[in-house]
Amino acid sequence: MNNKKNLVVKTNKINEALQNLSLAEVRIIQLAIVDARETATGLSTDKPLRIDATRYAEVFDTTRQNAYQRMKDAEETLFNRRFTYFDDNKKPIKSRWLQQVQYHDGEGAMDLVFTLAVVKGISRIDGLEQFFTSYLLEQTTQFNSVYSVRLYELLTQWRSAKKTPCFALEIFRQQMGLGVSEYKRMNDLKKRVLDLAISEINEKSDLKVKYENVKKGRSIIGFTFTVHEKPKPKTEQVAKPRDVDNGDMFTIDGLSDKQLWRISRHKEFISMYSGLAKGDAGKNWSAYSDFIVGEIKKDASKFSKKRPIREYLDGNEADYDFSR
Repeated sequence: MNNKKNLVVKTNKINEALQNLSLAEVRIIQLAIVDARETATGLSTDKPLRIDATRYAEVFDTTRQNAYQRMKDAEETLFNRRFTYFDDNKKPIKSRWLQQVQYHDGEGAMDLVFTLAVVKGISRIDGLEQFFTSYLLEQTTQFNSVYSVRLYELLTQWRSAKKTPCFALEIFRQQMGLGVSEYKRMNDLKKRVLDLAISEINEKSDLKVKYENVKKGRSIIGFTFTVHEKPKPKTEQVAKPRDVDNGDMFTIDGLSDKQLWRISRHKEFISMYSGLAKGDAGKNWSAYSDFIVGEIKKDASKFSKKRPIREYLDGNEADYDFSR
């Protein structure tokens, strides 16, 4: 389902910028872009945008405690991060990502104010998407490597062309956030960065990609990539409404997998249905939610005993003890 609320949009100029962000920092930037679009306010150079640790935990499938720590660690490092982009005359311009950041320890939230270069480079205007790189946030939330996120961002703008031009080696290294001394040997670069990212993208996203070496003599001077969209999965069979006279009008039509995950973690929902999760499904959040979502798709009617299932979208996620 094309969930516009989770669409990340960046200008190709910013997307191709030479940068060096950690995975947590990339995720904070992603959430900022998505939330700016969702609230229809856009990004501003003088109005802070708040990122909440609970939302970070929900989107990236981690614990609140881990989200708090990741965001707190990123407060100072993200403020000091810089990137380089090129103007229309191919001259480099250096900029920071943030001009202001404040972490609210007691609230588990972070207020960000972006620089002018970033605000100009990120847009929420749907009508101008042909000029932007856009992708659904869900496509990268399962990545464990920041290299996978960066490569996905670089390649997704070529999905229509299906093949990229040559990515010159030294520029590509900087676009992937590598330092001068990191993975200088080609074997290390491929094993630790390129092959790892390709594998995650092919396994966990909507793209199927591969690369070829570009050589000058015997030396590799860059890479080209082929980029294909995976076939769209067939629409899940929608549960038919039950007897109207029984007052049960629930169907799962219109609920994304992400929404079903949120429902599975609602406190009241857990109190009623967590007993269904046995074995591996009861050992951790991810396995539990995968199991529950699968059960909802099989027979949604058994999960609407007390209230329509959509109502579980409202409310707080529970702290669930998997040692039970």
